Amino acid sequence: MKRLQDKIIIVTGSSSGIGLGIARECVREGAQVLLHGTREDQLRDAAAALGDAAHWITADLVDPGAADVITAAAIARFGRVDGLVNNAGIFPRGSLADADPESFARIFAVNTRAPLLLCKALAAHLRARGAPGSIVNIGSINAHCGQPNLVIYSMSKGALMTMTRNLGDGLGPERIRVNQLNVGWTYTETEHATQLAEGQPEDWLDRVPAAFAPSGTLLRPENIAPHAVFFLSDASAPVTGQVYEVEQYPVIGRNKIAER
Repeated sequence: MKRLQDKIIIVTGSSSGIGLGIARECVREGAQVLLHGTREDQLRDAAAALGDAAHWITADLVDPGAADVITAAAIARFGRVDGLVNNAGIFPRGSLADADPESFARIFAVNTRAPLLLCKALAAHLRARGAPGSIVNIGSINAHCGQPNLVIYSMSKGALMTMTRNLGDGLGPERIRVNQLNVGWTYTETEHATQLAEGQPEDWLDRVPAAFAPSGTLLRPENIAPHAVFFLSDASAPVTGQVYEVEQYPVIGRNKIAER
């Protein structure tokens, strides 16, 4: 029996990278998925590769109404929704000196408000059906502190982490589980483009210090996807309100000073 057999899952930000990797694993484990993104061409190609098990929708998560549109599209296509992966996120670089109201509003709209509203929409749907469900929020190890040039992004992921614990507590009695994966540095097409834009050489991945990649390379989407599937599946029940670090090393309290 596949872990997500006959489940209907929404995966935001799933036209490429981690989101697509999770959607692909969900389909492999028996689910049907609604892909979401802002690039119609990428979504069409991704859905075609996944076959009849996938449908797609474009929506800008800056729009507060996007959550209801996405949820309604999944219900219209598949008849119901059983799970949600809040993966979509933006991570523009910016220090304290760069912080401004516009950047703050946009980053929090996509990274924090949209997941909240998607959780609200799914919870209402599950409540109306009297059905259980599972939500997985994709966070970041930056939620614990972050780097100086990702101050607003790190704040948004810290807020997401608190939201996960809060909703896990509040929705638990309704059998609606909410957990979070705090993901470490991951190699994706977007991350590659970001590194090149910041002046790194084409082979930057081969130069990543061992302190950041003890296994010899960075995480890949296929390393993260099975963890998301586990928390979406009944195998992880009744666990809820938990934050799981998907990283190659201990995140809290690690001290590498002896290796200088």
